[in-house]
Amino acid sequence: MLLSATPPAGERPVQERRLLTEAGRHRALVPPSAHPRASITWLGPAAANPALAYRVTGDPAHLAEAERFIAAAVRFPHWGRAHMPDHDLDAGWLLHGLSLAHHWLGDALSPDLRDLLRYKLLVQGRRLYDFAVATEGRWWSSSYWQNHNWICYAGLATAGYVLGREEWTQRAKDNLGRVLDLLPADGSHAEGVVYWRYGVPWLAIHLDLLQECEGLDWWGRGGFMEHTFDFRLHQSAPGFAEQTGHGDCHDRRSGHSTALYRGLAARFGIGEAQWLADLVDRELHDDEAELSGVRPGIRAEAYLDHLWYDPSVPAVPPSATHAYFPDLGLLTARTGWDDTATFVSFKAAPGGGHQAWEASAKLRAELGWETLNTGHHHPDAGSFVLASQGAFLAVDEGYSNRKRAAHHNLLLVDGTGFAGEDRYHVYEDLPYEHQARMRDVLAEGGWAHGTAEIGAMYPPELGVRRLERTLVCTPSGRLVLLDEGRADVPRAWTFLLQTDAPTRDDGDGRLIAAGDARAWLRVLSPGDPVVASDVVEVAANPTSSTPELSIGTTLHTLRVTTPERTRAARFLTVIAPDAPGAREIPGGVALDVAGGTERVLLSPVDRRIEAPGVTADAAAVLLAPGREPYVVAARRLVLDDGAVREWAEPFTGAVTR
Repeated sequence: MLLSATPPAGERPVQERRLLTEAGRHRALVPPSAHPRASITWLGPAAANPALAYRVTGDPAHLAEAERFIAAAVRFPHWGRAHMPDHDLDAGWLLHGLSLAHHWLGDALSPDLRDLLRYKLLVQGRRLYDFAVATEGRWWSSSYWQNHNWICYAGLATAGYVLGREEWTQRAKDNLGRVLDLLPADGSHAEGVVYWRYGVPWLAIHLDLLQECEGLDWWGRGGFMEHTFDFRLHQSAPGFAEQTGHGDCHDRRSGHSTALYRGLAARFGIGEAQWLADLVDRELHDDEAELSGVRPGIRAEAYLDHLWYDPSVPAVPPSATHAYFPDLGLLTARTGWDDTATFVSFKAAPGGGHQAWEASAKLRAELGWETLNTGHHHPDAGSFVLASQGAFLAVDEGYSNRKRAAHHNLLLVDGTGFAGEDRYHVYEDLPYEHQARMRDVLAEGGWAHGTAEIGAMYPPELGVRRLERTLVCTPSGRLVLLDEGRADVPRAWTFLLQTDAPTRDDGDGRLIAAGDARAWLRVLSPGDPVVASDVVEVAANPTSSTPELSIGTTLHTLRVTTPERTRAARFLTVIAPDAPGAREIPGGVALDVAGGTERVLLSPVDRRIEAPGVTADAAAVLLAPGREPYVVAARRLVLDDGAVREWAEPFTGAVTR
């Protein structure tokens, strides 16, 4: 419980050591005497951590450290300078951290500073509250799927509970209820892992306060909090140090919040969350702190880590290697949980995910509110990320201010990407019908299969009637991609692959190399495409509070274009980590693997497969040595042994013989 500063029973040596270390980390730093141009969010935990350390140990050095940063923060006339002073993240962070410090330290604070802190919290809380009321239906006040909403309202709630301002806590509670009801029950988050680790802890903070102060247990409301760790787990790259990169990501090393893992483990008994937190504590914590571009970062959450860790929850290593999150149309698969496993993440959904897209359209029609802020969501429906042998082989662009489909592993039509792109909020004001979706999903038995319908995402003037990408990840970790498109008039169709280093033709296909990792890309169809490579620099400023901050990503883009303009296009592509060896066969692709041949037979549109030894009315038939056949959306299957299976409704799964 946050306000009582009472953790679950049991020893917590790692958490206490981290708390005491963090409480003293800034001792050599002189607090700023004037508001810096950069963000001051860090001042909230800079006061909260030593305040809790004093509460735990009684050491007056921690009290003095808390008072130093409280004194600096309360003397700034405004919280936030470069962007929306008093009305955004700086204010939310400081209201939370300094309110906790005020409550935890109590009469131990020097009287004058205590009075000044209380006055400042009242002033800043009123400013944030008034802004939220005045801007309802605009920006973060009603952006229910966005981290600014969660942070600002959690900060306001913390101050409200500490200071007894019921109008603040009531407004924050009303907002939290709407957020929990509107977030997807599958736990997925359209802003990506980096903003998941930055924003979701604030939902946990608010839920903790609500339960402690009002006796309301809303942790299970809507299902998001109970299932969101699964989303984070399955967005982990092999080795766990990095994450996939979907959405705005400062880098691939900004994904961990041990405090949130501990909180979710304690609340829902999630052994995998406890296990991942233990792993980060043991092996990854210091690198996360040093290499992450997210600030204040993992160290600053030490007070939450200490209070939320429940040692009675046993750690359980992850086992399920495949997952699907329908709201975000997110399909993931890996060959195992070892550091060198092959991993793929494939997604297709409307902006913000299905629930956000539908609910925001309803709120717009009924109230005239703009609630869906998707600035951190990319034009990436139909794109994928691939890692293998300890490295990324097909990558996302990372963070960008001008987002384009051409920066993803996607398809261009006459060199053009999605409607509404090449800006920050690529889904803002986009007509409702511009929606992508995933269908025909299989995620079991070592197989992953999904078909992304993305034709509606292209500008209407291109006349794209259909564009679908089917991705299959085989048990050996090979990727098979089938892209099929049709337009009203002949167009040039281009397949894109983004990598961290240039690819090259080595005779077996296009070699993708990243350190010691290798994969081969082979375009089986169309014949004689036009192949070109170029280098793209993607620049961004990830925070409006520090305008001079800039980060960049270098993409090496492989472009494979149809040899001539055509109304109908078909790309059949294989990406094989470790070793080449793929050929087109009737109905699909054959892949040579240890122990035999994997066969991927596809017919996502006609749903009629005729291949040697296989006849099926199905979207896919998937065959691997030593495994049962798998089918997707099948009504009938005839195999070479004469066995016939029929289903009244389309069936997806294993076919037992």
